[in-house]
Amino acid sequence: MIGWNADQTALRQGLGRWCEELSAGHLERDAEGVFPRDEWKLVQGSGILGLPFDEQWGGLGQDLLTTMYVLEELGAKCRDGGLNFSVATHMVSTGVPLQRFGSRELKERYLPGICSGDTIGAHAISETESGSDALAMRTTATRENDGFVLRGGKSFVSNGPVADVFVVYARTHPDGGPLGITSFLVERDTPGLVVGAPVGKMGLRTSPLGELHFDDCRIPASAVIGRVGSGFLILDHVMKWEILCSFVITTGQMRYRLDRCVEYAKERVQFGRPIGSYQSISNKIVDMRIGLDTARKWLYDTAVRLTDGENVTTDIAVSKLLASESNLASALAAVQIFGGSGYLTEYGLEKDVRDAVAGPIYSGTSEIQRNRIAAMMGL
Repeated sequence: MIGWNADQTALRQGLGRWCEELSAGHLERDAEGVFPRDEWKLVQGSGILGLPFDEQWGGLGQDLLTTMYVLEELGAKCRDGGLNFSVATHMVSTGVPLQRFGSRELKERYLPGICSGDTIGAHAISETESGSDALAMRTTATRENDGFVLRGGKSFVSNGPVADVFVVYARTHPDGGPLGITSFLVERDTPGLVVGAPVGKMGLRTSPLGELHFDDCRIPASAVIGRVGSGFLILDHVMKWEILCSFVITTGQMRYRLDRCVEYAKERVQFGRPIGSYQSISNKIVDMRIGLDTARKWLYDTAVRLTDGENVTTDIAVSKLLASESNLASALAAVQIFGGSGYLTEYGLEKDVRDAVAGPIYSGTSEIQRNRIAAMMGL
């Protein structure tokens, strides 16, 4: 059990005053499927985007656990799941690798804007032929003169259509395996980079998704994050943060949904009794509670172990599995508990289901996570 101090609690409670405005109109925004620029400005004002970054760049200088603690509250209080997803993507995909591996020049140039939210970030990993199999990427970065030339394309780029900068992973050596991948910071207006239009999707609709195309896109050597050939190491670090930060937001959403179902089960009367008195309903709610508590414990325990420098390969995979699959089960159960009302868009529960379906897919599918756990068991 983590004992949160007064400063951490104050940071978390301070977010609450922003969330009512962030949630206002979330159903309409979901139906429109557009990035909420006005709400992004509210996010900027809250200061949440600077949580894990050093104060010299305009951040709040908080550690991983505190960042997760505040992000969990964002999930519980802000009803716009797509906006929440964009917040986590921006913070983790661009800011985290820059702070941990970027040169002084890159940090000075980009981290202040990332901390404030004036510069929106995204990362480009997946390709049409290589999703979870990141090592199969075909986008290349070829040395030419004093820089590199990017050729290829990326798919499923969260925040892509609205991002100002991208962390792009490309192959710099054809036979280098993990050591053949390098990460680069690429600005949106770089000649040769074509940013695709938003792609329609099932859920998380206010978090825009798109494609990138690199047609002899020339970038300077100073755009390299870390060292040439260190891209896979950087990606591994980013994915740990991504899973912990994205899915702790999910546990906040699960907590809100659970409270809502408990309240409804007490108030809704059928056959002369509150529906919560029926075992078929109460058992669903108990399972929602167990899924929430288990996922939350794994996420925070894994964050503690990661902070302590321990090997968390298995822990990350288990945490991701539990959080994503428990969230989907919770969302489906909520619709069933609310019955016909749960199926209506005005209650927002069907939106929860659509958003939750993505969880077992992004950041490494459930199948990949199970394979990774099996491999760590020697199977």
